[in-house]
Amino acid sequence: MSDRASGPSSVARPFPIDEVRRRFPALARAGRFVFFDNAAGAQIPAAVLDAVTDHLLARNVQRGGPYRHSREVDAAIARARESVAAFVNARSADEIAFGLNATSFIRAISLAVGQTIDSRPEIVVSDLDHEANVATWLALERAGARIVWWHARGGDDGARLDTADLAPLLTARTRLVACTMASNATGTLVDVADVARRAHEVGAEVFLDAVHYAPHGSIDVQALDCDYLVCSGYKVFAPHMGFAWCRREAINRLPIFREDFIPDVTPDKLEAGTYAYENVAGMDAAIGYLETLGGSADGASASGTRLRAGVSRADGLRAAMSAIAEYERGLSKQLLDEAERIPGVTVHGVTARNRLHERVPTLCFTVEGREASEVAAALAARDIGVRSGHMYSPRLMARLGLLPHGAVRASLVHYNTIAEVERFAAALRDAIDSAR
Repeated sequence: MSDRASGPSSVARPFPIDEVRRRFPALARAGRFVFFDNAAGAQIPAAVLDAVTDHLLARNVQRGGPYRHSREVDAAIARARESVAAFVNARSADEIAFGLNATSFIRAISLAVGQTIDSRPEIVVSDLDHEANVATWLALERAGARIVWWHARGGDDGARLDTADLAPLLTARTRLVACTMASNATGTLVDVADVARRAHEVGAEVFLDAVHYAPHGSIDVQALDCDYLVCSGYKVFAPHMGFAWCRREAINRLPIFREDFIPDVTPDKLEAGTYAYENVAGMDAAIGYLETLGGSADGASASGTRLRAGVSRADGLRAAMSAIAEYERGLSKQLLDEAERIPGVTVHGVTARNRLHERVPTLCFTVEGREASEVAAALAARDIGVRSGHMYSPRLMARLGLLPHGAVRASLVHYNTIAEVERFAAALRDAIDSAR
């Protein structure tokens, strides 16, 4: 989960925030409104909109046909596989599958895993995770699975998963460990490389939910040594769609549902039915956009991206995500500094300034004496878009003692600015003062 770049593209340069914002037409159209609910879905660059529109206008047909338009769809999907494979540093593009969203992939894979638990009936899940990566595995209890809970530790930094607590849970009966790369509620990161190391030592597999982490740092499935990883494109500056990376040997062993004429190998076996090809084209363009931030390419779309000499796509994307992570650490620091200065505000998650590398710019907070929904509504009235509630992580909220009302979440990405953080803080302070 390293966000350190290597090679010539890692030379430090100022993050091009003004150029970045110009590429997102929704930001200009929104006027004074501030998008601080990006964990629920990020905005898209113009290049992504162009790619989706071009697909619908030029090749809105089914793949697999002999005519030009259909062959172009085949080629577009192949390009998108190559792009996402570079984004996660897969061994090959055939390890990438496309579909509706991350949740549908979790369910499909969990159902298959549930048929392979004879001598290894134990599934490890955590109470830090999004419910999609919990409930799908709990459903396997009907198939004879035994659920083993990896509980988040409490403390001043909210709640976090410590891999030392995972070690005693792993035995020869462990089939799989399912966990997130970053809490979608608090933004706290998980040392998933160590999770994989410990799980593999006992012969278990690792399933990672990368949805909340993916917009914020580089993903290297080979370095992480995980077995399955899922993500939703609409969190990574693409339209609504999902993708899964699966280790070829692992997914090809699983009995995934498919029609008889569908090959029983990756990626075909995971792509049941027709998905939104235009959104896959958008995902391809989103990766192309990110590449330009890494200095490895000079095109604005994946299909037109030209790589600079000596820089691979994976290296360029690693550099891009490293630049994003570094810039976002500044946003995290500003968020924490501003929140700390507002009386009555409690932040849940990592707050130590020397541990910013252990979090993404997601601020989970509560206001003394105010329900989370009231705070979110007050901010909305001041043109700041945030979210309130349990964030689909009710077990974590219960562990933090925040149910039934939950918390408020401000979730930032790399097109947000320090000035917007200051506006958010001023609006929050005003909302609190006005209620007194």
